[in-house]
Amino acid sequence: MPRPTGRVLTLLELLQSGGTRTVAELADRLGVEGRTVRRYVDQLIDLDVPVESVRGRYGGYRLAPGYRLPPLMLGDDEALAVLLGLIAGRRTGLTTTERTANETASAKIRRVLPQHIARRLDALLEALAFTGQPGEFDTPDSGVLLTLADAVRNHRPVAIRYTDRDGRHSERTLHAYGIVAHSGRWYVTGKDAQLDEDRTLRLDRIADARTLPGSFEAPVGPDPAQRVVSGFAAAEYQHEVTLRIHGTVEQIRAQLPASVASLDEPGPEPAAGQDRAAERWRRVELRAERLDWLPPVLAALDRPFAIERPDELRDLVSAFADRLASYARHA
Repeated sequence: MPRPTGRVLTLLELLQSGGTRTVAELADRLGVEGRTVRRYVDQLIDLDVPVESVRGRYGGYRLAPGYRLPPLMLGDDEALAVLLGLIAGRRTGLTTTERTANETASAKIRRVLPQHIARRLDALLEALAFTGQPGEFDTPDSGVLLTLADAVRNHRPVAIRYTDRDGRHSERTLHAYGIVAHSGRWYVTGKDAQLDEDRTLRLDRIADARTLPGSFEAPVGPDPAQRVVSGFAAAEYQHEVTLRIHGTVEQIRAQLPASVASLDEPGPEPAAGQDRAAERWRRVELRAERLDWLPPVLAALDRPFAIERPDELRDLVSAFADRLASYARHA
């Protein structure tokens, strides 16, 4: 028979699953009488777990928001899911707190994992690989992130203090459309009310966000993620590159995604098993601060291509091809 302490912890786990639980339901799940359930609830309250009583026909007990998190009762799968989320978030740079908070939270969960689950987690981490380097990006302020999220949901304008990439400080009024995680960073997309222009801003460069009175109408059209990637593809950079590549959209997008390059309007793609002659020449445009990364990308495409501009890229591709030929001769 379970000891009283075990039943108290089971009661906490039942309440953490959400909603209001009747005394009769809790008594049945715990295998005790109603008055014993009330005694267990009193023990949780003595431990500063915020349990509140709900009156009425469908009344009972539920967890109320407290001034701190109560002890969490996680199952094996739940603990593993939380740990993997923390590890993946830290590895890709998508965290909203200092790295130490992420690490201490992981350590607390790992410390109480059963040995058989801990061994399986270690085996998974040894087998798990990421395609990118660990994130070394600045993390956004949690208060700013939550304020903007609330503004997005309720269509409320926000006043922000922003620092651009050149170090210039400004105060803006933003109509935030959405928050997007992209390539290890957090972004907010919306309309700058003073300029009446759409903007995509890095969250870690926002020092303060304050909700303002009023509301705005959310625009129709592309969703926030589409706005962010299309904005990156059209951003102003030092070099403007125009290519013609022979292939399907899927073949080209495998190396030049929408966040990097724009394609001309594609025609219908060939279905599986149909003639691959449906591949055709497509115009590809992109902007870049540097060109030295493009020759390896074009080589990885393994598709016929022509460079329309700039001439500098032709020289870089020729030099890259010469290096590859030289390496092959010495193999």
